[in-house]
Amino acid sequence: MLYVITGPPAAGKSSYIEARAKPRDIVIDLDRITRALTGPGAPQWNHDPIASKVALRARYAAIDEAVKHLQDVDVFLIHTMPSEVWLARYRRLGAEIVTVDPGEQVVRDRVRAMRSSAMDRVVTRWYRHYRGGSPRPATAQASREW
Repeated sequence: MLYVITGPPAAGKSSYIEARAKPRDIVIDLDRITRALTGPGAPQWNHDPIASKVALRARYAAIDEAVKHLQDVDVFLIHTMPSEVWLARYRRLGAEIVTVDPGEQVVRDRVRAMRSSAMDRVVTRWYRHYRGGSPRPATAQASREW
C-alpha cells in the first residue's frame, strides 16, 4: 500500500510514519534523503539549494522505483503540498492520502522553536491552500515531544 503523508512543516509527518512503518517498509522523506546526501554537521532541515536539488532528484527516482513494489512492501511518502497532478497520480496508484495537522498554532510554535524563519512562509502557504474544505481527511496527530 502507498501512504502519502501530507501536512504543514513540523506537523508530525515523520512521527506519524515512525509510529506505523515496519522495518521492511519504504519511507521516502525529502528531509531524510537530504541528510543522507550531505556531509557531517549539515543542519537537520537543510535547505541549501544544491543539496535540495540533488535530494529532490533522488526522491523522484525513489518514488518511481518504490511504486513498482507495492505488492511486497508498504511505501510511506511524505509530500507536504502535493499538486493536483501528483494527487491524481497517487490516487491512480491506490494511495491512501493522510493529512497530519495538529493545528496552526502548534505548527507555528514548533517552526519558531526548531526551523528557519523561511519555513513560516511555507506554513502560511499550506494553511491558505488547505484550510476549510480540504478534500482530504485531516488527522490531529500528536507527535513526539518537541
